[in-house]
Amino acid sequence: MKALLDWLDHRTGYRGLLKGALYEHIPGGARWRYVWGSTLTFAIGIQFITGVVLWTAYSPNAQGAWESVYFIQNQMWGGWMLRGIHHYMAQATTVLLVLHLMQVVIDGAYRAPREVNFWFGLGLLGIMLGLSLTGYLLPWDQKGYWATKVATSIASITPVIGPSLQRLMVGGAEYGHHTLTRFFALHAGVLPASLIGLIAVHVYLFRRHGLTVKQPVKRADGMFWPDQLLRDAVACLAVMVAVLILVLRTGGAELGAPADPTEPYAAARPEWYFLFLFQWLKYFPAGWEVLGAIVVPGLVAGLVALMPLIGRSLKGHRFNLAVVSMLLLGVGFLTWRAVADDSADIEFARAKVQADESAHRVQELAGPLGIPATGALTLLRSDPLTQGPRLFAANCASCHRFDGHDGLGVVPEDEPSAADLHGFGSREWLSGLLDADRIDSPEYFGGTAFARSTRMVRFVKRVLPQWDAAQRQNLDKVVKALSAQANLPAQAAQDAADAAEIAEGLELLKTEEMRCLTCHTFEGQSFDEPTGPDLTGWGSEAWILGMLQNPAHERFYGDRNDGMPAFGDDEILTQVEMEMVAQWLRGEWYRTEAPVAATSHAVEDE
Repeated sequence: MKALLDWLDHRTGYRGLLKGALYEHIPGGARWRYVWGSTLTFAIGIQFITGVVLWTAYSPNAQGAWESVYFIQNQMWGGWMLRGIHHYMAQATTVLLVLHLMQVVIDGAYRAPREVNFWFGLGLLGIMLGLSLTGYLLPWDQKGYWATKVATSIASITPVIGPSLQRLMVGGAEYGHHTLTRFFALHAGVLPASLIGLIAVHVYLFRRHGLTVKQPVKRADGMFWPDQLLRDAVACLAVMVAVLILVLRTGGAELGAPADPTEPYAAARPEWYFLFLFQWLKYFPAGWEVLGAIVVPGLVAGLVALMPLIGRSLKGHRFNLAVVSMLLLGVGFLTWRAVADDSADIEFARAKVQADESAHRVQELAGPLGIPATGALTLLRSDPLTQGPRLFAANCASCHRFDGHDGLGVVPEDEPSAADLHGFGSREWLSGLLDADRIDSPEYFGGTAFARSTRMVRFVKRVLPQWDAAQRQNLDKVVKALSAQANLPAQAAQDAADAAEIAEGLELLKTEEMRCLTCHTFEGQSFDEPTGPDLTGWGSEAWILGMLQNPAHERFYGDRNDGMPAFGDDEILTQVEMEMVAQWLRGEWYRTEAPVAATSHAVEDE
């Protein structure tokens, strides 16, 4: 073995290199304050290793980026752990860079002859922030897509070259495949190569000039091996443990819903270490953004770069310490302010809830159903649970409500002019309609013309209160029978258990005593000229689709229709869109758990 090592040393000189690295002279001996450079190098090394492994499974194209990250997160062995380490180690690297910079400034290690090394360190910080910014887009999810769109929009306000710079970054006029491939090229190629070059020069210059030690030296000198190396190893281990704890506690890096340019994401925010800049720009009115985004940050960066020249004297060094302290306090305050503003913002909270629901939903669909060739976004765009409330909010909420809101949690300022459709078709909804105190309230007919002139309202308010217990018991059976026409998934077990009562209720519904066929038609029968909708299949998907197609059809309201649009005949909604609205109202969508009623997106106002 010795002969082999001697041969290798003769050819490479590794023993001399190893001795030079391990037996470096440390004035004043080993100290914990010297660990930041080593932990930073360790963190960057972990980023390179995990990044290369993630690269083997990642597909940098707009049609497959999210899908490949989903594969890494959910199907690749250990992928969630690997991605989590890469994600949180990137954040740890930023923290370590700032701590290392603080140590350099506090110790005055930027002074001659170390000015160039300090500037290379600032370059490292810039590259790491660039890696964070470009990596944010790579999952191609909603938060990364819209946050990157904001970031590149800021670049567009750069004087003279702004629009061209934005076009260069985006890869054209629109955000899409070219945007992703360019950011991936920067994240996996250009910036890492630049980082390696800067680190090599940074380490070389550090070894050339040695450590900066406060004078006078009060401790005996030491060597890098073994004391300082042990401290560095312990510090690196502590960083790794901290990152692993974060990964295990959070389940790894978050993966939002696939990027959808047609669905603006109001909850888009940069990573926490960019939040201060996001908050800072809020204080600049329209037309002055260039001052907050370009001029002031440029002046601050220039001042930091001049610190080696300013800090030659004791007063200059103290000035630099004051500048760093104010910068840290300012960044901390702006970050806190951004978090506080978001926590008090109802719109942000609502958008975050919707985003979290979409992210959970697409993964719930992708697991058992698989991802179609058209991409994961297709799963959401064809999902009643996701699209139903959005279509309802856009097309129905001007008149109707869903559990008091527009389907997405927003309570419109205008009073509703039609019934609240939460639970439509259920026994509970029907029972409320037959409640004398509720039928002419905004929950049902209160905002419609029917509240003033229909026989239905008069019957509920004047006749039903006079019925005896036996008649009310029969009415309960009719309610069960009519609700069973809807075949609601959430009510299937109840309908099966009450089959006998439902059968009896169907017969009672046709009797003159119940008076239902005085205004309505059921299975082709009626006692008078019908003035209300046909009750055959009431609340079923086919019935709701017919109502959406044309409520003025003779089967429904005819010429008594109170302003409801013909969504199908007038081509306001497509057949697929109407089906998704109907299925959402009925609580009829793919689920892995037992059926429940349609979900409510409401976020309580504070």
